[in-house]
Amino acid sequence: MQIFTTGRSFWSEREINNAERKKMELVFHQCDVGKKGYLSREDLKIAVIMLFGYKPSKSETNILMENGADCPGVPLERFVSLMERKMSAEDPYEKTRQIFSAFDVHCRGFLKLDDFKSAFKRVAPHLPERTVLEAFRYADQDSDGHISFKDFENFISYGLANICSSTGATK
Repeated sequence: MQIFTTGRSFWSEREINNAERKKMELVFHQCDVGKKGYLSREDLKIAVIMLFGYKPSKSETNILMENGADCPGVPLERFVSLMERKMSAEDPYEKTRQIFSAFDVHCRGFLKLDDFKSAFKRVAPHLPERTVLEAFRYADQDSDGHISFKDFENFISYGLANICSSTGATK
């Protein structure tokens, strides 16, 4: 699958590893109420929630339920195939974008120290202010008082654990 954005393209598909396949199989078996060997419509909705964290729409569920077989639901092999396709097409930056948007309450496209403090106060009220300040300084690579999405992504990916461990915030 190729995605086009503002004249440039990039490949968004990624390989699914064995651990992810095993998780899909485990979720299938957990959701196969009555051990029928297939997922009913309701079973399938719960499986998608478990794997992706959202309830699929009616139209998405209809598409997933279409299997062209005599089976009244989605058997394991088809489920794994569908979920692999769905997972491989997932935007790897989506979760970070959602977190950034939650921090960016003023919709400026960047974060200021006050945004950072406010967000951390909501999600980690007992975190020392010095840890929040150090995290902001770490994320603000160019020291301009603003954190861009790219800076935030680097911070989430590499810096947050380092900041928390160096300040003792995880203890």
